Amino acid sequence: MAKHKHEEHENHERWLVSYADFITLLFAFFVVMYSISSVNVGKYRTVSESIKAALNPIVAPPSTPTPLTLSANKSALTAPDSPGSKEVAIRKLRNLVKGIKTSPQLALVRITERVNGDIVITIPDQLLFNSGEAAIRSEALPFLEGLSAAIVELNRYTRVEGHTDNVPIRTAQFPSNWELSAARAVMVVRVLSELFAVPSERLSAVGHADTRPVTANLDVEQRAKNRRVEVVILEQAPPAPQLEAGNTAGSEEPPVEEGALTPVP
Repeated sequence: MAKHKHEEHENHERWLVSYADFITLLFAFFVVMYSISSVNVGKYRTVSESIKAALNPIVAPPSTPTPLTLSANKSALTAPDSPGSKEVAIRKLRNLVKGIKTSPQLALVRITERVNGDIVITIPDQLLFNSGEAAIRSEALPFLEGLSAAIVELNRYTRVEGHTDNVPIRTAQFPSNWELSAARAVMVVRVLSELFAVPSERLSAVGHADTRPVTANLDVEQRAKNRRVEVVILEQAPPAPQLEAGNTAGSEEPPVEEGALTPVP
């Protein structure tokens, strides 16, 4: 008796195998994407700020498409030793301030001369920085370039002081006004030195926070006057640092007493 061949039934559900493989791969893909997107926010912010500082440590993104780079095309400035340099430099500073006073909000920029000979350039914060930030605005660079030329011409030591109002600040970058005022002073020093060739050994930066207001912090106007950067061009060199006990670092000059401010005519 002949054996009947067993007829194999065609499997109409083989597509499920391919579909299951596809779903598995798709699931694995989304798991990987999720794991990449789930980052520690604190670490991400730290890394992001570090990258920003490395790529653009001084200036905020300029409004023009041409980027600004540090240590490139430094001005070749020299300090003349001819008599009368102080008068020439002060005249340049006065003209510089007049040039920016066309804007009402910059009318607070002023030059004063202390009784001890120090020259003080008071710059409102809105000229240099955005609110709560320490990055120099690109619009402020022409002013700082002119200021640098006058500093080099005077050939003096210069101290940059940062001041804030009494409104507290508490951010990841600036836990208090101390950090903000110090960072702003340092940024101005870096611009003067790295971009405009003011000798770095003749520069220093100090942050005073809200400890030295020029007026009471009672309203918006008064607080705006207290938020400032003061560039102090010193008449006398600061005292030389002392060496270890038993050694001397040369004759130390007495500290300069600061008197009342006298406006430069």
